[in-house]
Amino acid sequence: MTAVTAGDHLARAHELLADHPVVDGHNDLPWALREQVRYDLDRRDIATDQSADLHTDLPRLRAGGVGAQFWSVYVRTDMAGDEAVSATLEQIDVVRQLVARHPADLRLAFTADDMEAARAEGRIASLMGAEGGHSINNSLATLRALHRLGVRYMTLTHNDNIAWADSATDEPRAGGLTRFGEEVVREMNRTGVLVDLSHVSADTMRDALRVTEAPVIFSHSSARAVCDHPRNIPDDVLAALPANGGVAMATFVPKFILPAAIEWTLAADENMRANGLHHLDTTAAGMAVQRAFEAVRPRPLATAATVADHLDHMREVAGVDHIGIGGDYDGTAFTPADLADVAGYPNLIAELLRRGWSDADLAKLTWKNAVRVLRDAEDVARGLQGRRGPSIATIGQLDG
Repeated sequence: MTAVTAGDHLARAHELLADHPVVDGHNDLPWALREQVRYDLDRRDIATDQSADLHTDLPRLRAGGVGAQFWSVYVRTDMAGDEAVSATLEQIDVVRQLVARHPADLRLAFTADDMEAARAEGRIASLMGAEGGHSINNSLATLRALHRLGVRYMTLTHNDNIAWADSATDEPRAGGLTRFGEEVVREMNRTGVLVDLSHVSADTMRDALRVTEAPVIFSHSSARAVCDHPRNIPDDVLAALPANGGVAMATFVPKFILPAAIEWTLAADENMRANGLHHLDTTAAGMAVQRAFEAVRPRPLATAATVADHLDHMREVAGVDHIGIGGDYDGTAFTPADLADVAGYPNLIAELLRRGWSDADLAKLTWKNAVRVLRDAEDVARGLQGRRGPSIATIGQLDG
């Protein structure tokens, strides 16, 4: 009997991805384009190799077997009020510009049917997700406007609490969701915006699961039992996903998946702030500071096997119908050694093949689960729209 080699697994991974490409839950290319070149797309032409500055370009998306991408229309939490809303609109605009510039490769997608049509055409379905409830400035009408512009998920918080929801990486204030936060979830369900529970506190996760009438997602979070970081998902929440119908999309960010990387990253973040930079700065200046720090204090390296450990655990607890992939490329300074950029997904699939994952399981992981969850959310929204109109509640009315 001939032994199966690593090369065999990789070749098979490419074959599988040709049939069932990756739906990636979270990529921060729009923010990188804002920070690096202020949306000058001639200076970062993603039709050509941009590996010197970005994790993402079209050749590498093709090499990685990506069939659909949720582009994050994230804005930082130090933007607030109308400034945050305007910046979110600018992020949406650049996604639309990218699709318009590259029609042979990208197709704007709003529905599960759009995703399937893009795959049939050989194009990459381009969806959008807002990252942080500060993007709606406590306004349900703004939420509805973002949906009309194409936003199909909203992460309830980013790294800081907002007035109506607690973040995973801030001191608890609301104890989860406030009454207005619950109303936001209900209106997201009615509108057809997926509730994204990455970045939120465990209590916010539990409150959202209690209130939601539609499946939720975690666009880029891994298993807390494997790496004890508050950005990850506790087992009781993973275990609740089958009843909800949602999907948890494992992230590749080393500090969220490799315990040894947590302390190292905290020190690197402090070094960035000591140099007058935001700890999430991935511009050339920011990366120069990070590389200098890494040269003095070598970084613990995650690999595709590290991510696979999380996926193994998430499959065991939540089931294979409730897991996916959300790399967080161009939103992190560091990536696993063999998942350096968006061309790396075949290495992860090859690792899972080595561990005995079936073709059917891998098809669910890469494509089918994410498409199903969006389709299910669309079905819920149609039903709710037949029963109730848009909410006009305000945070003042509900939270005082």
